Amino acid sequence: MRGYGKTSSELKQLVSGEMSSALPTKLDDSSEKKLARLRDAKTDGFSSEYEPMQASAHKDAVSLFERYAKGGDNPKLKHWAGKTRRALQHHLEMAQDMDKNRK
Repeated sequence: MRGYGKTSSELKQLVSGEMSSALPTKLDDSSEKKLARLRDAKTDGFSSEYEPMQASAHKDAVSLFERYAKGGDNPKLKHWAGKTRRALQHHLEMAQDMDKNRK
């Protein structure tokens, strides 16, 4: 299974010049708010916040990578998105199982 650090490094290697400036350097407002909710969650309520967030985030990531793998304009990135999507799909299934088992 591919780690997120490895995935980020691969992406950074694929993009260069002008494209690299399009990579985010910080979290967006929505992600900051989610992180704050996790920080503020009580120990017994943490998983009820965390698990649905993980399932949702992985679902969004799979969708994004799938769309780019099918219709992206950069052949190297399309290939990378296609192979990385498989790992993300596996992570999505694990996150969904984790969330389902909590209920």
